[in-house]
Amino acid sequence: MSRKKEVMFAEALEQLRTMAREQGNCVSEGQVREKLAELELEEPQIQLVFDYLLKHKVGIGQPLDPDEFLSEEERDYLQDYLDELAALPVYSQGEIEAISISAMAGEMEAQQQLIQIYLKDVTDIAKLYTGQGVFLEDLIGEGNVALSIGVGMLGSLEKPSEVPGMLAKMIMDAMEDYIRESTEAGITDRKVAEKVNKVADKARELAEELHRKVTPEELAEESGLSLKAILEACRMSGFKIEDIEYVE
Repeated sequence: MSRKKEVMFAEALEQLRTMAREQGNCVSEGQVREKLAELELEEPQIQLVFDYLLKHKVGIGQPLDPDEFLSEEERDYLQDYLDELAALPVYSQGEIEAISISAMAGEMEAQQQLIQIYLKDVTDIAKLYTGQGVFLEDLIGEGNVALSIGVGMLGSLEKPSEVPGMLAKMIMDAMEDYIRESTEAGITDRKVAEKVNKVADKARELAEELHRKVTPEELAEESGLSLKAILEACRMSGFKIEDIEYVE
């Protein structure tokens, strides 16, 4: 696939996920094929796109049941959390609209009420993002922060009917940002571990040969690793590579 097609492919995937958001986290098979038509993909490649969407909790033809993807621990946490939310006041649609109008006007009490009203929505959205290497509890926490920030930004809207969409988008964006940052941090952590383990393995081999701990300089000379790389690995490990002699 050419670079241009790779960019178009990535854009198509993002557009499909955006479309799914607007349709209850669901897209039709026809919509997927229409978005990919210009790329002229083979059928096996298109099936991989369907697999990608399902992995990201996007239903094909009908919404998925997000509860199916929760672990037992997540189910228990979610139930306890929902039990706490059940104690909050329940408002009619008319009352929610009135509260939204007041919140849009900047009334603090109304904004706090609106936060309480949409806390349940945060949990529903969080369930759509489970199974991507982050905890449900953390997703809900990120969503709640976004919700708290969002209710203070409603003054830019013209109609109270726009409130749910704006808050949902902010909540989703916050969760997606958190997942992306967590993934990037995980990649960094793995790279650090690989560097440390490589130096530790070389140090152990040389220490076994010499029957004593080795200095970074000796390890650099015998292993082919640069002294800079060895010292960096030592620092990353907190100077806890046991077969290296650290000179204070």
